[in-house]
Amino acid sequence: MVKLTFLGTGTSQGVPIIACKCPVCLSKNYKDKRLRSSVLINVDGQNLVIDSGPDFRYQMLRAKVENISAIIFTHEHKDHTAGLDDIRAFNWVNKKAVSIYAEKRVQESLKKEFSYVFAEFKYPGIPQMNLIDVTGETFHINGTSIQPIRVKHLKLPVYGFRIGDLAYITDANYISPEEKKKLKGLKVLVLNALRKETHISHYTLSEALDIVKELKPEKAYFTHVSHQMGFHDEVEAELPDNVFLAYDELEIEVG
Repeated sequence: MVKLTFLGTGTSQGVPIIACKCPVCLSKNYKDKRLRSSVLINVDGQNLVIDSGPDFRYQMLRAKVENISAIIFTHEHKDHTAGLDDIRAFNWVNKKAVSIYAEKRVQESLKKEFSYVFAEFKYPGIPQMNLIDVTGETFHINGTSIQPIRVKHLKLPVYGFRIGDLAYITDANYISPEEKKKLKGLKVLVLNALRKETHISHYTLSEALDIVKELKPEKAYFTHVSHQMGFHDEVEAELPDNVFLAYDELEIEVG
């Protein structure tokens, strides 16, 4: 059994956006309140987090997470990495470094962004992390098998990940035919859908629905949602019966 918790389902600025007075940003519906996109996956008795954006600290507190085995990064954009410093709490509680899984390019970005972590003189109390390479090959975290799925975010290569019958893909607007083969037979597909209008580097709602029709997962959940998408309840009412608009703190189980 794999349990997935949506820690955040919003785009890079979250919802509401600072100073925005659009109807969605002013909505009182909790499903229209979106932190930056990230998920917590509980599998094989361990907690895995995919991406640690600027809201990471609050996401961990809100979900009452007391231990994580690893953070896995999709790519290096700030809305997916900026909260990494807050792993210090897990270092203190668990008395060990946190395993960070990322491809080489993303690791180099982390080394620049958090240069003090990797400096020759290490200031007391800095985050402790072990960087572990992600390639296109399946890898394992404490026995859990994870298959990377290569997608494109305009021209930037990004990784999605498949764990059992669950796949998580964010910040994408292209998946090659070869990579789509790795997404067959899914029970749950989580995919980004930014808004209804065309976007240069993200799937739109209609494009994401086309991917679902092609891959035929049993269920699909859309994430990385902008305020431009519209009200959660209205958008979800337009979707097929097996497709849902994800929202923060939503929990799903895949068995």
